[in-house]
Amino acid sequence: MNIILHQPEIPANTGNIGRTCVATGTTLHLIEPLGFRLSEKEVKRAGMDYWEHLEVKRYINFQDFLEKNPGAKIWMATTKAKYNYTEVEYGPNDFIMLGKESAGIPEEILVDYEETCIRIPMLDKIRSLNLSNSAAIILYEALRQNGFSHMQTKGELHHLEWKK
Repeated sequence: MNIILHQPEIPANTGNIGRTCVATGTTLHLIEPLGFRLSEKEVKRAGMDYWEHLEVKRYINFQDFLEKNPGAKIWMATTKAKYNYTEVEYGPNDFIMLGKESAGIPEEILVDYEETCIRIPMLDKIRSLNLSNSAAIILYEALRQNGFSHMQTKGELHHLEWKK
């Protein structure tokens, strides 16, 4: 799977998403401009010591992303979507794109992706969920649909054994 962040603004969100990407074997794609430097301590703190294991790709703009990823199936996470994130079928190499925290994905991009725009249901009392929470919610649904391929799905106790 792949996560795309379009012009992220808050370093802690990108760090948290990066950590989730490491945990799931997901590539993180960052479309500039970024609202911070990747060397900022907030990014590193949120990503903890996992950041060095993250596969990150950067692009100067959305067109650069499209040119370097021809034929990419992109699910656009937006509150403006017709479809819920659970109503679609994700492929193992699909991309999930989220926009910047203050404005989401620009409508100039969304208009070309009407059929792959998805939303997370929520009450109308807020505009949107936190970016890193949204990324995790959608990513884990996509991974579930693909059988959590290549992931550890069962855990063990460290010092004791489960009672049968």
